[in-house]
Amino acid sequence: MTEPKENFQVDAVITWVNGNDKNWQEKINKYSESKINFSSENHLKRYNSIGEIDIAIKSIIKFAPFIKNIFLVTDNQSPESFDALRSLAQKRDINLELVDHKVIFNGYDEYLPCFNSCSIISMVYKIPNLSEHFIIFNDDTFIMSEVKADDFFINGEPIVRGEWQSFNENKTVRKSYHKFLNILNIPVKKDKISFKKLQQNSAKLAKMDNYVRRFHTPVSVRKSTLENFFEDDTLLRKNIQHRFRSGDQFLLSSLSEHLEIKNDTYHYRNYSQLTYFRSYKKLWLTKLKLKRFQQDQNKLFITFQSLDMADDNILKYIIYWIEERLSKN
Repeated sequence: MTEPKENFQVDAVITWVNGNDKNWQEKINKYSESKINFSSENHLKRYNSIGEIDIAIKSIIKFAPFIKNIFLVTDNQSPESFDALRSLAQKRDINLELVDHKVIFNGYDEYLPCFNSCSIISMVYKIPNLSEHFIIFNDDTFIMSEVKADDFFINGEPIVRGEWQSFNENKTVRKSYHKFLNILNIPVKKDKISFKKLQQNSAKLAKMDNYVRRFHTPVSVRKSTLENFFEDDTLLRKNIQHRFRSGDQFLLSSLSEHLEIKNDTYHYRNYSQLTYFRSYKKLWLTKLKLKRFQQDQNKLFITFQSLDMADDNILKYIIYWIEERLSKN
């Protein structure tokens, strides 16, 4: 373990795309094998936005005032409210800055344009003037309670949140099931491209025998850990060659965590400190989950996945709850 470290600078990094941008829609359809119908329900769910990026940035400004820089990584895009958000950040002595894909892919221009979050996030450690310590956020995960730097780093070492699990191929029940299928000459289906599978790919690169399964929480990263690992950039290039997601890829965030685990330069928490929403079927259930979040002082983060798919009443309640939370002194 390292010696105690005080008063180090911490930055925040968020990757974001405006899926409603017609220019971006034309660009992705130019490179996609199958053309995307952006008016279909499936693609509305994936690409629509109801201003989550504003909430994500405001939540950092409100609840994480120790953050020095917020870097918003985009493909030649800017939120409509960016100037107002930047002014709000400046009042808290926080710098809010747009970073274009061309900046982080400098020297790797042949892999642009890119529409794959795995590839894009692989390059965020190359943001100019990025601090040694930084936190990667999703644009649908919000800090909704007061946090301090030591909720992310202890003595300069990252906190890793999640649950230790075996790799899929090592799970006893799964292995037995696959043997049974082989006896019956039934082919085993390949794993789908999933968040869990990409985490396992990442852990294997760090030469782990098992892995910490992380849920949708912010990730604490040390830039030097990644710079050292990618001194030879062969693996990096292999990862970012995919304009669209591939099952062969790793997640930079998960790779970083497992490199720290392998080096014993981390602090483990077996609880996520997260309230997670993936469906919005009942207003009473939504209210209950939000009330429990308020009552549990251990909870720090909320993820609202596909929030735009909530019905009007539930969406209005959630937005009202968020705005009230962000406006409290």
